Amino acid sequence: MKHALAALALTLAASPALADDDIINVPATGSVAEVADRLVAAIEGAGATVFARVDHAGGGETAELELAPMELVIFGNPKLGTPAIQDNPMAGLALPMKVLIWEDDAGAVQLSYQDPEEMLDEVGVDDDLPVIAQMEGALKKLTGAATGE
Repeated sequence: MKHALAALALTLAASPALADDDIINVPATGSVAEVADRLVAAIEGAGATVFARVDHAGGGETAELELAPMELVIFGNPKLGTPAIQDNPMAGLALPMKVLIWEDDAGAVQLSYQDPEEMLDEVGVDDDLPVIAQMEGALKKLTGAATGE
């Protein structure tokens, strides 16, 4: 848990600021843990690597603070990420990819991620790089598989 929290802190500190219109939200059925389990299974089934699964609510509990259920899944695929980093090493600040699974105030579960084109544009990666469309497709497919619908 300590390593996962450290990885999260480094990832978030290095990530560009997020604008609301850069975030894609996908509604899901089931608990945060169930949806995160389905996302991890879809990622691994696609041959990508899950680097960390961070339980934000669990982390809050260790500090005696309360959060609604929330997990962050950090994952990647070198076939997609490496070309972006080759184009501009600053892409390493935005990658690997991240999907947040969280419960809103009404109890609905969402999967949220930053649009890859916007995310990589913020760090100077060429908008025409073919892997950007592949990342967009992969995130849509993976989050779709995790929705439970």
